[in-house]
Amino acid sequence: MSKEKILIVDDEASIRSSLKGILEDEGFVVTAVATGEEGLETLKGQNVDLVLLDIWLPKMSGLDALKIIKAAEESPQVVMISGHGTIETAVLATKLGAHDFLEKPLSLEKVILTVGNALRQKRLEEENIQLRERLKTRYYLVGNSRPIEKLKREIDTAARSNGRVLIHGENGTGKELVARLVHQQGPRREKRFVEVSCSAVPDEMMESELFGHVQGSLPQAHKDKKGKLLLADQGTLFLDEVGDLSLRIQGRLVRAMEERRFEPLGKGDYVVFDARIIAATSRNLRDLIAAGRFREDLFFRLNVIPLVIPALRERVEDIPLLIDHFLKHFSEEYGKKPKSIRPEAVDAFLKYVWPGNVSELMNVIERFVIMVQEEEISSAHLSLLVETRELEYISGFFEGSSLEKAKEQFERRYIHSALLRFNWDVAKVAAALKIEEARLREKMRELNITFAA
Repeated sequence: MSKEKILIVDDEASIRSSLKGILEDEGFVVTAVATGEEGLETLKGQNVDLVLLDIWLPKMSGLDALKIIKAAEESPQVVMISGHGTIETAVLATKLGAHDFLEKPLSLEKVILTVGNALRQKRLEEENIQLRERLKTRYYLVGNSRPIEKLKREIDTAARSNGRVLIHGENGTGKELVARLVHQQGPRREKRFVEVSCSAVPDEMMESELFGHVQGSLPQAHKDKKGKLLLADQGTLFLDEVGDLSLRIQGRLVRAMEERRFEPLGKGDYVVFDARIIAATSRNLRDLIAAGRFREDLFFRLNVIPLVIPALRERVEDIPLLIDHFLKHFSEEYGKKPKSIRPEAVDAFLKYVWPGNVSELMNVIERFVIMVQEEEISSAHLSLLVETRELEYISGFFEGSSLEKAKEQFERRYIHSALLRFNWDVAKVAAALKIEEARLREKMRELNITFAA
C-alpha cells in the first residue's frame, strides 16, 4: 500500500518542523509550506490525502484557502489549526468542509489521533467510490469455456504486477470490465480507477482532459483542472479506445510515460505522477501504425501485457450461463419474479451471430425482463420484439426512399422473416435462401440484423 500524503500549511517554522517530524515518524509522506498561496500551488501538482491548515496566515487566510481547496473537483481532507480559535470560527470552518479543528499548543497524542481519524474518513470515502465503480460493472466474466478460463488466468497473472496492459477486443466484449478486474485484483486496488474514453472526448479537449490546465490557459478554463493522469496517481488510468487519440496527444503521452511527469496546460513546471496505465482498443493498432495514424513507440509501451477478449461467437457454450445470469440480475434490478427461458429460445440465441457481443445479449435479456409479461420466455417473444422494431424501420418505405435504400430495407426485412421462420438457425436460412452461410452472416452484419433490430 502506498504511503498517505500530508500537506502542512503554517507560517510558524517551529510548528512546521515539529509536525513534519512527528508525521514522518508515523510513516506519512509530508510536505510543509508557510503560506496559503504555496499550499494551493502544491495541491495543483500532486494528490494529497490530508491538509493541516493554519487559520491565521499572512495574506490569504486559512479559511479563504479552505474555500478554494473544497471548491476543487477532487479535494483532500482538511484539519484546521489555530492558536486562538473561537467556536464561531470552528463552526464556520466545519461548514466550509473542514474535517476537524486542532488548537495550539498542539498535543502529540491529539495530533496523531485527529490525523488518524481524518485519514480513516478519507479512506472510507475512497472505498465508497471504489464500491460505486464496482457496481458500474453489471457482470463478471461469466462462463467456463476454454477461452474465458484462459482469460481469467491471464487477468490474475497481469493483476499481480504493475505492468502496462493493452486489452484487445471487439465492441461489446467487456474491455472496461477486464480493465477494472485487473485494477481490483492488483496492488493499486485501494486507489482510484480513472477512465478516459478516447473516442468520446473531442480532440481539442483531450489534452486538457489528460494533462489538466491552469485557470486562464484556455478560453473555457475558468478554474484550475487536474488532468486524469494526475487524478489516477497511485492508482490506474484506463484509456478506452486508445486508437482514437490524435498523433499529437499520442506524442505527449509517450513522453509523459517515459519521464513519469508532464506539464499541465499553462503551467510552467512539471507534475510528477505514478499511475498504472491500462489501454483498450477494438481496432487493429498495427494497421493504424502502417497507415501512419498510431505511433509505434506508444504501441510498444502500452502492449507490455496483451490481453485478448474472445468474441461471443468464439465461446457459444457460455451463452446459456450468461442468459441465466442476466435474467436473475435484471429480475432483481426491476423487482420482478425471475423468468425461465424455453429450450427453443435458448437454441435461437446459440445460433445467432451476436455482432454486439455480450453487451447486445445483456441488452436483449434486459428488454425481455421488462417487456415479457409471462413467466417463461419462448421463441414467440423474439418474434414479437423483432416485428415491433421492423414496423418502425419500414414506416415510410415507399415515401422518398432511394432505390438503393429500398433494396436494403427489403433485404433486411426478407432475411429477418426467414430467420424468424427457421428460429434463427442461420444454416437452414442460408440453404432456404440459396446463399452460402458465411455470406449470409456477413450480410446480417452489414444490415445490422439483431434480435431487436
